Amino acid sequence: MRKNMVSAQKSGFKVIAVDDEQGILDSLSIFMKRSGYDFVGITSPLEAIERVKQEHFDLMVLDFIMEPIHGDKVVEEIRKFNKDLYILLLTGHKDLAPPLETIHKLDIQGYCEKSDKFDQLLLLIESGLKSVEQMKTINDINHELENAYLESIEILRHTVEAKDPYTKGHSDRVSEYSVLLGKKLNLPDEDIDILRVGGLFHDIGKIGIPDSILLKESKLTDEEYNKIKEHPVIGYNILEHASMFKNILDIVKHHHERFDGNGYPDKITGNNIPYLARIVAVCDSFDAMTSKRSYRDSLDMNIVKDEILKNLGSQFDPEIGIAFLDIIDKDFSSIEAIQKKF
Repeated sequence: MRKNMVSAQKSGFKVIAVDDEQGILDSLSIFMKRSGYDFVGITSPLEAIERVKQEHFDLMVLDFIMEPIHGDKVVEEIRKFNKDLYILLLTGHKDLAPPLETIHKLDIQGYCEKSDKFDQLLLLIESGLKSVEQMKTINDINHELENAYLESIEILRHTVEAKDPYTKGHSDRVSEYSVLLGKKLNLPDEDIDILRVGGLFHDIGKIGIPDSILLKESKLTDEEYNKIKEHPVIGYNILEHASMFKNILDIVKHHHERFDGNGYPDKITGNNIPYLARIVAVCDSFDAMTSKRSYRDSLDMNIVKDEILKNLGSQFDPEIGIAFLDIIDKDFSSIEAIQKKF
């Protein structure tokens, strides 16, 4: 058992104990350090919360009855910013312990009654750290799988761009325009990040559209146009099984919806269209109008502005469209910088 605990320390695990009785911490410290643990003991529950905010710990041994707040309140505060810390709750008497419902609700992993002998507690700590180690291994594997998946999707994205000269740089520009517009609309950083990634992958579904349709220079038949309209759903299906893409699925699927309900694939209207998808829709259309195509040159900026203005409330969300027009009028240098970059 000692050999296992020493190896736990070598793995870099850190344990914090919180008890308002210094004598218990002193005794626990002797046992813990003798067993090879990196150990910190704190008497103040409020100080412990701050310490966990500032420093990484793998496991907490927490007394329940303390002043000025009990252990369940300590856990409640910690869970607001740390969902991963493994917590063992201690109590001097089982009748004073919080109900089982509270323990589950706060995600407390273990419970132990206080004793002069620490054998049971040490076994629970060892078991807890093994769980922590296993979760770390699982998370590492998941991270590697997600990276591999992301690389595969990036390859698909660049394959789409290689198929269609127009598409080359299009997703990058839509991503940057969307970030620019999101900032103009004072969106939080989390939404800005979603716009950045969503813009990059919004057209990933075009990988499933035949080249004969995607690259056709003459007018598309109704059947061919209906095939093109499948790309948002194809993209959604490609990305939906990876948790890392869950936040951008609405953008991928709904960036061709119209504010008046005449878009695709679901013909949803107005505020029922996800907000970030409405932002990407404006930026996607702007880039389509300002990009050179095989059958036409890029449109004059005055024509582009008129098209956006004319389609407020029909194709575009009016508030979002007006915000983008304001960028064109007052910050066109940022748009030019994006166009030069890609």
